[in-house]
Amino acid sequence: MLEIYFKTVRDIEFKRIQDFRPGSWIYAKEATHEDLAKIAEITGLELTEIRDSLDRFELPRIERIGDNILCFTRYPSEVEFGLYTNTLTIILTNSFVIAISPDRSELIEHLLASSTALSTTQKAKLILQLLLKISVDYTSNIKRVRHAILDHEKAMKIIDNKAIAVLTKNEEILNQYLTSLVPMRNTLKAVAEGRHITLHEKDADLLQDLLIAIQQSEDVCTVNIKSIRSLRDSYQIIFTNNVNRTIKLLTALTIVFHIPTIVASVYGMNITIPLQESPFAFWYFIGVTIFASIVAILLFRRNRWL
Repeated sequence: MLEIYFKTVRDIEFKRIQDFRPGSWIYAKEATHEDLAKIAEITGLELTEIRDSLDRFELPRIERIGDNILCFTRYPSEVEFGLYTNTLTIILTNSFVIAISPDRSELIEHLLASSTALSTTQKAKLILQLLLKISVDYTSNIKRVRHAILDHEKAMKIIDNKAIAVLTKNEEILNQYLTSLVPMRNTLKAVAEGRHITLHEKDADLLQDLLIAIQQSEDVCTVNIKSIRSLRDSYQIIFTNNVNRTIKLLTALTIVFHIPTIVASVYGMNITIPLQESPFAFWYFIGVTIFASIVAILLFRRNRWL
């Protein structure tokens, strides 16, 4: 579904229009192959050149094809297939800025609904603001994951399958974020070097701020991944310690209960044995068994097996 918006610097909000006016912003929401065919028609691109915009696993990169700039990015958004980032393709032409999303993009729709000084005629600035918004969303989501990690660190003594599942999910989220942030930073460096987009001085300053923001998000993401791995190692140590304690306890109890079994087995044999004629033989054997068991328990307690 194609939506066309137009806004000048004097306008307060984005206006939806019907025609492909030069200087407008085209938003392909829940894009289909028919939408891509229409975009290819108005931009002069081949359909095969923009087909990757529907690939949910596409990594960030930037390409120049003729006079058109194709910028493939990813933004935080939990979708199907176990993904926590989604594809967003931005195409810069001489006449239009085009955003293509295989799903409904909350990021784009939030920007369209907000009151901003951006205009669709300032194409380079619009793209940089989109990328900056993506960077802010990454930082916000990374902080949210960080808070979840801190909560698990506080509840270290309570380890269950749910806690491990949440920890594993958070690690996967951060890994996907990092997989998107690193190529995105490299893409922005290529833009900063002037190889794809000509920037004005203010736009260049905005790009530098964007690079710093992306680098900070990447650093925070890396630190949080290390924290999760450290927490997971702590879980493993606690699990191993609990297993060792359980094995020691079971071993000690087995030995303690095995003492009466040995005595009963020996004196249950059908042969001549000591004290078999004594009327107090049973109590002798009970006493010896209890004494031996108490000695074993004291030894195990001393060695902290019980």
